[in-house]
Amino acid sequence: MTSRTLADFLGTWDVTRSIRQDDGGEGQFKGTAEWHLEDTGALYSETGHVWLGGQGPFLAERRYRWAPDLSVFFDDGRLFHQVPPQGGTVVHWCPPDQYDGVYDFAEWPVWRVKWRVDGPRKAYVSSTLYTRAGT
Repeated sequence: MTSRTLADFLGTWDVTRSIRQDDGGEGQFKGTAEWHLEDTGALYSETGHVWLGGQGPFLAERRYRWAPDLSVFFDDGRLFHQVPPQGGTVVHWCPPDQYDGVYDFAEWPVWRVKWRVDGPRKAYVSSTLYTRAGT
């Protein structure tokens, strides 16, 4: 399998995300994600609308900074995780919550990220599909 580099992610992607809570609640996100070169890495900006529990749509945005080695950082500089270049599992402990993720690049340039989140106030699975915008 081909290893991904930061250059592979640059540009605009359509994003579709499903959110399935353990209590049966469901939600979805639809929007775009953009990777733009910034300093020695890239800025990831995601913008779209989210529907949760039958309510919405609500505007949703988030940003991360990506390093050349595919390390992903929160805006405040804390490490979130490092994306495996060939896909695979990642973990992030954000007390008191555990995030277990899987990156799937098997159908590149269509790719997926799935997160299982467990904690005292969080229990859900988030599944995200990325496709190049305009394809």
